[in-house]
Amino acid sequence: MERIHSSQYYIFFQSDKERCFYIDLGQKVVRLSFCQLLALRQRVWSINIEDHFDEDKNPHGFEILSLCNKEHLFVLNTLEVLDLKELLTGVFFLLDIAAQTPSLTSRG
Repeated sequence: MERIHSSQYYIFFQSDKERCFYIDLGQKVVRLSFCQLLALRQRVWSINIEDHFDEDKNPHGFEILSLCNKEHLFVLNTLEVLDLKELLTGVFFLLDIAAQTPSLTSRG
C-alpha cells in the first residue's frame, strides 16, 4: 500500500497489488474501488458547505456521510468536510497526473 496524499485529518492510500484505494478517516480505514471513490467524490462535492453556517438548514453543523452502499457511516463536522474536499481534490489531481505520465503508471 502506497501513501498517495494526506490532509490534516485524512490519509489516502493506493494498493496496486489489490487494485483498490484506502482512505484512513481517523475512526477507521475504508477500502474503495475506483467506482466507489468516484461516488464518494460526487457525494462530498455535492455537500453545500454554506448550509453549515445557516442555523435553519443545518443547526448543528454536521454532515452524515455513508460510504460503500451504506456499509460505512460517518458524522463529520464542518472542518472535516472541508478537509475531505481538499483531500479528494488533491487525490484526483495526482491520479490524473499519474495516468498521463508513463513512468508513474508503469512502476509495477
